[in-house]
Amino acid sequence: MFDANEIKRLIEARLPCELILVEGEDGVHFNAIVVSAAFGGLSRVRQHQQVYAALGPLMGNEIHALQLQTYTPAQWAETAH
Repeated sequence: MFDANEIKRLIEARLPCELILVEGEDGVHFNAIVVSAAFGGLSRVRQHQQVYAALGPLMGNEIHALQLQTYTPAQWAETAH
């Protein structure tokens, strides 16, 4: 079982983020919103790859699933959150 706060900490350690929200009740399936200026100019796939790289070998092992939404700060400002 893995903790949502630990996922947040790992992402923050590898990516400069304005916002990270991670939720997950069962310890293996998580939802995350990550807002980072580092995503600027990158495709959605490349943005997600950066987050997965921050989590390394935990993905597919301790973390079975991560539903991910990534935004640049400007994109996040445009969303109705």
